Amino acid sequence: MKRTFVTVAVLLALASAARAQSLEKTTIAIPAVSFAFTGDYVAEDAGLYKQSGLDVEIKFLAGNAGFNAMVSGAVDFAFSSGTNLDRAAARGQKMLAIANMNNLPPWDVVIRKGIADAAHFDPKAPLAERVKVLKGRTIVVDGIGSAAHSFLRVLAMAGNVDPDSITVSALQPQEMLAAYQRGQIDGISLGPPWPQTLEQDGGVVVVASGLNGDPAWLTPIGSSTVITRPQFCAQHRSICEKMGKALSAASRFVHEHPQEALAILQKRFPHTAPPVVAASFEAMRKAMPQSPSIDAKALENGDRINIEAGFVKPSDRLKTYDDLFTNEYVK
Repeated sequence: MKRTFVTVAVLLALASAARAQSLEKTTIAIPAVSFAFTGDYVAEDAGLYKQSGLDVEIKFLAGNAGFNAMVSGAVDFAFSSGTNLDRAAARGQKMLAIANMNNLPPWDVVIRKGIADAAHFDPKAPLAERVKVLKGRTIVVDGIGSAAHSFLRVLAMAGNVDPDSITVSALQPQEMLAAYQRGQIDGISLGPPWPQTLEQDGGVVVVASGLNGDPAWLTPIGSSTVITRPQFCAQHRSICEKMGKALSAASRFVHEHPQEALAILQKRFPHTAPPVVAASFEAMRKAMPQSPSIDAKALENGDRINIEAGFVKPSDRLKTYDDLFTNEYVK
């Protein structure tokens, strides 16, 4: 019996080693700690990358550093946005999006309740009126030039508020929370769970919410878009196929197994109150499509937000978006 047990154990170990050796290695850059990257968290923690045949190394590179690392070849893929994809194309750097994990804008802009009360803020007013409360305020984003920053500037323009009248600070979440508690900032323009975290104690009000249609033209959008270099998929087609398979499985998992997905996110954010995690997860379920396919309209809206934010000249608007994405890997 003992010899049989050893033999089985050895066989299992060899089988496990063989599976590990068969996994293709790849790298992905993640730009922020945010529920916007629920697709990646689920693919990692539910074992979907490995089930698809990938050994994935995640690299945290804040703001646009991850996108730039992908362009340079330092990483294979980057979770980024359609706005970055369009902006790079306008500069002659055409990258390739292979999946769009969120097709609704997940960002909220929230501001201190005391500021809102002093300004007689009306949460039911038209967007153009609501955003006037942002003038002269200090707002945190996840990165200068990021999609959340573009969103903030577009909102300001909607209310004829000079975007440059808003002081913008790029901070990581823990720094943001500390700065908020010290009274150094007035509000934030970020995705879940950070607006929900500040909303928990009732100390802030929502100025605008992308998920609720602010502004209406911004849906669909390329958010948490998985981007690579066109030549990478040409040279490593199997990795792109496996990546598309894993990301498609992650999208389905979120919708078909919500309790398991919620548990994954609670483990990822152990110091975040369960009600905040639950609210943030529901926001992301709303933003995540059943299949992470890409729509040219989403990239067109990314171009528009770049232009309206002042990060791209109107003359640099792309004539076509068809060569910036493919859905062949997320079938």
